[in-house]
Amino acid sequence: MAKVTLDISPDVFNPIFYPHLNNDTRTQIFYGGSASGKSVFLAQRCVFDILRGGRNYLVCRAVGKYVPRSVWVEIQRVIRAWKVEHLFTYRIQAQIIECVNGHQILFTGLDDTEKLKSIVPKIGAVTDIWIEEATETDKADIKTLIKRQRGGKSDYPKRITMSFNPILQQHWIYKEYFESIEWADDQVEYKSDELSILKTWYIHNKFLTEGDVSDLESETDEYYYQVYTLGNWGVLGNVIFANWRVEDLSGMEDQFTNRRYGLDFGFSSDPAAVIASHYDRKNKTIYIFDELYETGLTNDKLAELCIDAIGEELFICDSAEPKSIAELQQHGMAVAGAIKGKDSVLHGIQWLQQHTIIIDKKCVNTRNEFMQYKWKEGRDGEPVSPARPLDKDNHLIDALRYAYENDGRAYWIMG
Repeated sequence: MAKVTLDISPDVFNPIFYPHLNNDTRTQIFYGGSASGKSVFLAQRCVFDILRGGRNYLVCRAVGKYVPRSVWVEIQRVIRAWKVEHLFTYRIQAQIIECVNGHQILFTGLDDTEKLKSIVPKIGAVTDIWIEEATETDKADIKTLIKRQRGGKSDYPKRITMSFNPILQQHWIYKEYFESIEWADDQVEYKSDELSILKTWYIHNKFLTEGDVSDLESETDEYYYQVYTLGNWGVLGNVIFANWRVEDLSGMEDQFTNRRYGLDFGFSSDPAAVIASHYDRKNKTIYIFDELYETGLTNDKLAELCIDAIGEELFICDSAEPKSIAELQQHGMAVAGAIKGKDSVLHGIQWLQQHTIIIDKKCVNTRNEFMQYKWKEGRDGEPVSPARPLDKDNHLIDALRYAYENDGRAYWIMG
């Protein structure tokens, strides 16, 4: 195998992360605010380790379809920035990036259990597992990954690394790793023989622009400021939905015969959001079994993805974009605008609150929205009057409201 000589300046790393380039602790957690640089650093460390040889990486997200547009792209950016593309081969279909020295970066989603069972690097063992957006996972997912790491010979200690924004203090990750060490919000680092934790937020990222910093510092909602600006564990009051749970719905699709599809438009900062569900009217239960949640989709690509996944079923979407509706129709989608009407958002929420909502475990973005969707609050932390939802974390929930507007017609006034 070819040997690689490394000449990478420490200046390419944010200083707070640099000491962790050689952190060999078994379990590592990098968490905190948006734009803190944690994912970039872990991509850098991954490429650095592969170049110097001895390590193989398995890079995961809870759902495989989000891998190509996230962690794959992040690692590819590092390879380009370091001008070492000539040392790597991209095997896109197999989801493998291979270095000339034979060591590999393997990618997968935790929803693809068969692929997970068969993952074996070309040489050596999987020494490193990196789970991006780890709050999307269940505790059982991590146990499964640890089993995949057993066996194989390596001169390097095996590591499992999690990175995430700390969305809710009730999350299993907090209970598993933070409660026992009595972690404090003003704490930045923890280190033991088996666990290391590093908390970062925007002040630790020297590569941010003034505009980036201004956007983060100007957040007015206290929850979002604490979680996404300061990187503190989220504590939510005034959540809108408590009538939902997550289950594994795989294998149940044939039973879902009374289907509803909704679509909320987005492109750059906001995602296009599509939700697929089944309505059990008798038991007042909604089963959400699939989602699409992507930025940067033009309407022709959006139509292609929807038709491939769902076919000619009718989608109800945001009527505020008639041009987009017309374009989707031109590309073969059966789509109609939601009628909406006065107070349709509040009435739609009230109707959904009267149902049991079951979310498939692979619909991680839907789950995240239901966890975080809350009433708008005043400075005293109480909901404003008249009550209205905070216009965040609601793209898929809006799509769900559109999908069920006919079913909920008795509960809101249609204009």
